[in-house]
Amino acid sequence: MSDNVLASGVRDHPPPGARSPFVTGLGIGQVCSWGSLYYSFPLIAEAMGHELGWSKTTLYGAATLGLALAGLAAYPIGAAIDRGHGRSIMTAGSVLAGLLLVLWSQVDDIFLFYLAVAGIGALQAATLYDPAFAVIARRAGPAHARSGITALTLWGGFASTVFIPLVQFLLDTMGWRDALLVLATINILVCAGCYWSVIDPEADAPQHRSSSAAPPLSGRAAVAWAMHQPVFWALAVAFTAYSAAFSAFTFHLYPLLIEKGFETASVVAAMTLIGPAQVAGRIGIWVFAQRAPVRVIGSATVAIFPVALTALDILPPSFLLLAVVALLYGAANGITTIVRGLSVPEMLTREAYGAVNGAMSAPSTVSRALAPLAGAMIWSMSGSYDAVLFSIVIMTVVVAAGFWLAAYLSRRAERATS
Repeated sequence: MSDNVLASGVRDHPPPGARSPFVTGLGIGQVCSWGSLYYSFPLIAEAMGHELGWSKTTLYGAATLGLALAGLAAYPIGAAIDRGHGRSIMTAGSVLAGLLLVLWSQVDDIFLFYLAVAGIGALQAATLYDPAFAVIARRAGPAHARSGITALTLWGGFASTVFIPLVQFLLDTMGWRDALLVLATINILVCAGCYWSVIDPEADAPQHRSSSAAPPLSGRAAVAWAMHQPVFWALAVAFTAYSAAFSAFTFHLYPLLIEKGFETASVVAAMTLIGPAQVAGRIGIWVFAQRAPVRVIGSATVAIFPVALTALDILPPSFLLLAVVALLYGAANGITTIVRGLSVPEMLTREAYGAVNGAMSAPSTVSRALAPLAGAMIWSMSGSYDAVLFSIVIMTVVVAAGFWLAAYLSRRAERATS
C-alpha cells in the first residue's frame, strides 16, 4: 500500500459530462440548496434583528450551533454515501430543511428559532457540496471524479448570484416570514426533486477487484489510515482555516460593507459579482488547467485570499476597489472549492472518498460554524468591523501556509513511491 495513494477498488466509469442529466440535476439542486440554506441567512437575520430586536450574537449563535452539528454528521453521512445511500440522504435532507424553514417563518421566541436554524445548519451536511462530491465519486469512480466535481462547481457558483438578489427582493416585497416560505417550497420541490430523480445507486460504479486481491479499505479503516498521513493533517488545517475565513467573510460581508458607508444597492451589486467570478475561475481551470496537479492549482490560488482581503482593509474605500476584491475573492473561492473536492483523491487516497472527506470536513464544518459567532463577538467587543476583517486576513495566511505544506508533503511522498 502506497504512502500516498491507496489502490482503488472501484471500476472507474467514464466521468459524467457537464451537460449530463446527472450533473445538471445535482447542479440545479446545489444552486438552490446553497442559495436557500446558506447565502440567505445574513440577509434574513438582518431583517429579523431589526423587527424582533435580537442581537447579532443571538442570531448567529443559532447558525453556529447548526454548523457544529453538521460537523458531527459529516463522517457518518460520508460513510453512508459510500455504502450507496446518497439519494435517500440528500432527498430527505432537502425535505427536512424545507419543513424547518416553514417553522422558522413562524417563530417569535428564541427556542423555536434555535430549533429551526440549528436543524437547518445540521442538514447542510446532507445537502451541500461534500455529500454531492461523494455521490459523484461513487458514480464515476474516484479517478474520474475530477470532471464531475468541476462541472458541479460550475453550477454551484451561481448560487449567490441568483439567491442574494432574490432573497433581497423577497424581503423588500413580502417580508422575511413569507420569504422563508418561498425558500421552503424551493427546498421541498426543487432540491428534493432533483436529488431523487438523478441520484441512482444502480448506476454507481460497481466494485471491481479480483478474488485474490486484498479488499479495499472503507469506513473507519480508511479514515484511520488517512489520519496517519501528514498530508491529511496539513490539508485539514488549511481547509479548517479556509472554512472559518469563508464563513466569517460571507456572513459578515453585508453588514461590514454597510458599516463602511456603502449603500445597500452597491453592497448587493458587489456581492452578486462573487458568483460569476467563482464560475469564471472554475471555467479557467476547466479550460486552461484541466490536467494540472491539484496541488499546483491550490498553491497558486491560496495566495490570492490574503492579498485581496488586505487590500479591502487598508486601501481607500471605493466601489471600484470593492468590485475588484469581490472578483478576486470570488475567483479564488471558486477554484478552492474544486481543490477541496479533489485534494483527497489526488493528494491522499482514492479509497472511501465519502468517509475520508467527511472526516477531513468535520473540523472545517465546526470552524465554519464558529466563525460567524466569533465575528459577531469581535464586532461587539471592538465596536467595528475593522478587527473582524483583520482576523479574517490572518486566517487566510494560515490557509496558504497549510496548503503549501500539504503540497510539499504530497509531492515528496509521490517521489518516494515513483
